[in-house]
Amino acid sequence: MVNDKKQTGAKLILIVDDEARMRRFMRMNLELEGYRVIEAEDGMEAIDRVREDLPALAVMDVMMPQIDGFEALRLIREVSNVPVIMLTVRAEEDDVIKGLDLGADDYITKPFSPRVLAGRIRSALRRAEIAMPTTDKNIIVIDDYLQIDLNKRQAIVNGQAVKLRPLEFKLLYHLVSNPGWTIPHESLLAKVWGHEYHDETNYLRLYVTYLRQKIEADPAHPKYIFTERGVGYRFVNYKRKTQ
Repeated sequence: MVNDKKQTGAKLILIVDDEARMRRFMRMNLELEGYRVIEAEDGMEAIDRVREDLPALAVMDVMMPQIDGFEALRLIREVSNVPVIMLTVRAEEDDVIKGLDLGADDYITKPFSPRVLAGRIRSALRRAEIAMPTTDKNIIVIDDYLQIDLNKRQAIVNGQAVKLRPLEFKLLYHLVSNPGWTIPHESLLAKVWGHEYHDETNYLRLYVTYLRQKIEADPAHPKYIFTERGVGYRFVNYKRKTQ
């Protein structure tokens, strides 16, 4: 049940875990942070809560009965872009990549401190709310093959609209806005994810891969997003045109 004593404007957080003790731990600490909290004890119930209660964010365990957190996330992404933070007792890179591939916004390894959980939630909510800078021009023309539609937050690749995730678009926007300049890893992480993520270069590397797969004709030999090893990434220097 939602704590009705909290302010009606407080963010609603969904916590999903099959362990009642873990749900109580997270609820207590999130309510102390001023959030409203609802619970689900498995993946199927989580999908129902997302549809019915429209939480601002979900914190979901990976290992659960019926369907695991990965499958629940896949089904949630069919109906909602709600930010999802995955909880796992394993920190293997393959698990992290699998979750991010399915649309997770962040990962926390158990056990974790209440401060870490609260900080990651604040960062994810902030990323979801930050609006991109506005412009009086709608489309940045890179060349005949690639254009960026700022209003629709998508790429137009070889004449076809390509849907981008919110983080993919933010990353592309910052790269495109600095043509020809190498942007350090730390700067991109701070601009796209937040200052707390300055060491999470694996996130950046993965999302650059996602972007290349979507906008490059040959992702293995990119012509738009270049890697400057040990430093950062550089978008091709182009003569900016707008439509």
